[in-house]
Amino acid sequence: MIFLSTTMRRNRVFWLSVPALALLLVPFITLVTQTPWMGFHLAWGDGDAITVSLTLGMVAMAIIVLAGTPVAWWLAKEGGRVSKIAELIVLVPLLTPPLAMGILLVSAWGPYSIPGLALSRLGMSLVNNPAAFVLAQVYGGLPYFIIAARSAFYGVPQSILEAGQTLGAGRWQRFWHLALPMASKGLASAVALAWVRVVGEFGIVMIFAFFPQGMPVKLYINLQNDGINAVYTLVWLLLLFTLPLPLYCFSRARNVSGVR
Repeated sequence: MIFLSTTMRRNRVFWLSVPALALLLVPFITLVTQTPWMGFHLAWGDGDAITVSLTLGMVAMAIIVLAGTPVAWWLAKEGGRVSKIAELIVLVPLLTPPLAMGILLVSAWGPYSIPGLALSRLGMSLVNNPAAFVLAQVYGGLPYFIIAARSAFYGVPQSILEAGQTLGAGRWQRFWHLALPMASKGLASAVALAWVRVVGEFGIVMIFAFFPQGMPVKLYINLQNDGINAVYTLVWLLLLFTLPLPLYCFSRARNVSGVR
């Protein structure tokens, strides 16, 4: 009787879940059915956009991991008012709409800002060039990486770190030999999530670094110039370059956590 009751509850929850799952699945079914497979080819300039997104995206990811890992570790292991303020500093750009974030970057780093004027005296700028593109991607992905990596580090038991300290391991040794291996799967998910945000960032890049054009901006240009049928190939490639890694990492994390 208890088994039947549990099964009925599970079935009820499943059927209640179907509308939301179907709603999420519809766009991807539509993509498969509406793609003009007979005319499946890249539009002019799509190859360059792919190169820009992937190469500069890897540069942005290197900056994100190097800059974000210490912040994530500190937020995971330190308490107090200062760390709460730091967490708010991370959350504000994450929650800011991308178009608004792009406008803020123009105000902060553009040619008429204080940093922009200083750079112009050196013959440099941070608008519509590869450096601006990377900076826009960093702003798009860094907050997501820090929040996800903080969760990964938060799962490292403090007792193990204290045991390492008792055995004479220094702070760097505890971080490198204990914390990083134990948080590695969660950190891989953080990297994957940031990668999706970096390569797929549109709003910030559109405002702050329209040139060089990456895949999201090129999709917008193709849509405006040639219509919906001209973008399907690049949409497929954008999904191919962004989805497999996070899906794999999240499925591994689910298996490790024992969720069935």
